Amino acid sequence: MPPSCVTLSPSVPPNFGTLATSRMESTSKSEVPSTPSAKAANIKPAKLNSYPFYSPRFWHGMRPAAWWRLLRSGSFEISPSRIPMVISVSLTTFVNTLLTWLQNVLFARRLREAELHGPPVFIVGHWRSGTTLLHELMVRDERFSSPSTFQCFAPSHFLVTQWFFRKFASWLLPGKRPMDNMDAGWERPQEDEFALMNLGLPSPYRRIAFPRRKQVDMEYLDLIDVSNEDRETWLSTLRSFLLRVSVSTNRPLVIKSPTHTGRIGHLARAFPQAKFVHITRDPRSLFPSTCRLWRSLDEVQSLQTSDEEGLDEYVLTCLAKMYDSFHADRPEIDEHHIIDIRYENLIADPVGTLRTIYESLRLSDFDTVSEDIQDWADNEHRQYKTNKHQLDPDQEKLLLDRWSDYFDRYGYR
Repeated sequence: MPPSCVTLSPSVPPNFGTLATSRMESTSKSEVPSTPSAKAANIKPAKLNSYPFYSPRFWHGMRPAAWWRLLRSGSFEISPSRIPMVISVSLTTFVNTLLTWLQNVLFARRLREAELHGPPVFIVGHWRSGTTLLHELMVRDERFSSPSTFQCFAPSHFLVTQWFFRKFASWLLPGKRPMDNMDAGWERPQEDEFALMNLGLPSPYRRIAFPRRKQVDMEYLDLIDVSNEDRETWLSTLRSFLLRVSVSTNRPLVIKSPTHTGRIGHLARAFPQAKFVHITRDPRSLFPSTCRLWRSLDEVQSLQTSDEEGLDEYVLTCLAKMYDSFHADRPEIDEHHIIDIRYENLIADPVGTLRTIYESLRLSDFDTVSEDIQDWADNEHRQYKTNKHQLDPDQEKLLLDRWSDYFDRYGYR
């Protein structure tokens, strides 16, 4: 049997967060699913925070063609309770089309002349490995920028609409994310994978809409089995989105998506001189925390109710597929363009870890931002404790078997 996602000793998290996606690697409540193992231990499943019916879901940022392809990919197997959401999204897609047309008219010249302001920095690593915490810390440096939650939510028209949503529509988002007590907000740094999905590209994140389909668009975790034409479409869409973000921010970009982990070879060729920060975490914590993440997203975002069958296997398979590609492509990247860090070290010494990243990748002068990072460590960070995860011997044995290379390469055995 796959290991059950059981988490003990909940802790208070930092107030990092965005729209219903994994933010930091600790949660404010026990991450315990209703599995046989959990019941045997007499531990109740964690209760998700309320997510208002009027709050937007990922799919509200799509245009009609992307929305239709998503519904068709799930064979229109929509649960009755999700029909109001489907109607709402369907109506919104036409509004998105009109706003996209308006953006293309008003920003035509700036979009034609757009360019990236220096090589991007990609933060990669498995979900719940600390990518979000690192992302939040790096963009505290005002010399960098990042795609925001709204830009990833509405990638087709954010240049003409982001000011309105930031100023007048913050109430649309709940104060806290569904899976924990972290803050939500339109301006929080976000994963560009959501933007690519809303732009109509295939993405493993489309599984969230139809979780009963188990494994969706898995070939896009590494792009290996994707045709040359489709791969070029994917890369050109990513570049186009990042150029629009650059028009908005006028600064170099720090980009974070766990899904990029298995794509580093393609990204390095598409963005010469790009830098990569790779972060790892003890799989004994990584696994149950990731299960919790997908379960919470399925609860809030899906178009059909989920039976959670096959979730454990999905998590096991994703890491193996991503890292097979990551390890194969890593030798192609200049040693000064990539660095490995550990979540455990980032938590223990955020200032020292950030300094190592800046110096190793030759990003810029770290002393300029070190005081701000130190202030965060001294005030906000001191009160946080990460969750402790417990697996029984059989469960740990399975992880050691399926993820043996990860354990050995990064010193977690």
